[in-house]
Amino acid sequence: MNNTLTQGTWKIATVMGIPLRVHFSWFIVFGLITWSLSTRYFPKAAPDLPAAAYWIKGTLASLLLFASVSFHELSHSYIARKYHVSITSITLFIFGGVAQMKGEPPHPKAEFRIAIAGPISSFLLSAVFFLMAINFTGGLVALFSYLARINFILGAFNLIPGFPMDGGRILRAALWSRTKDFFYATQKASVFGQRIALFFLFFGLFLIFSGSSGGLWMLLIGWFLYMAAQSSQQQANLHEALSAIKVKNVMAMNIVTVDPSLPIDEAVDKYFLRYGYGGFPVVDEGKFLGIITLKEIKDVPRTDWKKVKISDILIPHNKKWEVTPDSDAMRALELMIKEDKGRIIVMKNGMLTGLITRNGIARYLQIKSR
Repeated sequence: MNNTLTQGTWKIATVMGIPLRVHFSWFIVFGLITWSLSTRYFPKAAPDLPAAAYWIKGTLASLLLFASVSFHELSHSYIARKYHVSITSITLFIFGGVAQMKGEPPHPKAEFRIAIAGPISSFLLSAVFFLMAINFTGGLVALFSYLARINFILGAFNLIPGFPMDGGRILRAALWSRTKDFFYATQKASVFGQRIALFFLFFGLFLIFSGSSGGLWMLLIGWFLYMAAQSSQQQANLHEALSAIKVKNVMAMNIVTVDPSLPIDEAVDKYFLRYGYGGFPVVDEGKFLGIITLKEIKDVPRTDWKKVKISDILIPHNKKWEVTPDSDAMRALELMIKEDKGRIIVMKNGMLTGLITRNGIARYLQIKSR
């Protein structure tokens, strides 16, 4: 439940209505793969071609490799949509791709089918490129042979039972089906994923100290998998802690509101400095207008604080930023993260009844865990 997957990324396309993003690490591995293929693989596989042809084929192979990774992730997304699990984005990283699902699969069978769709798509691409390799001649044979092999490796690697890889999700589906406990299955699969990651880490160290190649890559893969598995376990713990909690259990009901006619300097002195909150609802004669936070105030030069009113800079209310007292607290937290809000309002029958904040949820969990 964090937005780290979109940090350091750029949107490059939209496919099936899903934003396709690339992480900055993608450019690093793209360059390394292109260089390796152009200077080593293709000169050995097709030694009679000019140097420029190797670089063209190396670049093309790298682009097709990442197109294959995108196809792998889109296959997950296509099946996920069949079960009404929306995909917010697909991000290409240094080691592959990640499809961000909004919510979880409704049952173990859905989890299994969503997870297995990726490896199946990679094996399918491997077969297609293999058939192309045996039906072409010259440098194209080397190109399609490489893509057939790398897609097979991609499919097989993702079947390793290390959560949150596809194999780990298949393991979670099996545990979920057997125990009927989603959170237990997620925690067990995440722990197993961390053990798989530790194996890669130690194996990478062994390769480095033994002088073998590939040790650094093993270390990086192990570190990436460990962090992903740990994050998944923390997310599962958060889901479990908030699974039966309603917004009304964690919202603040004694709300301090701000009048829209106040100039900024008065609002700062009488509200922000006095109460220490980061934001306040703005209400005019009982009508909720929006939210004012320190961010909006900081955007105004201090010399203008006496003449600029709260009504001039408040964030107008949008219904998508509200929840009801009976909404799940987890849904409220997901909404705040998705919309990048520190607080959202609680409405009942068109009336402002409370305020729920990230800090309030964190305090609730902290007290509950004691």
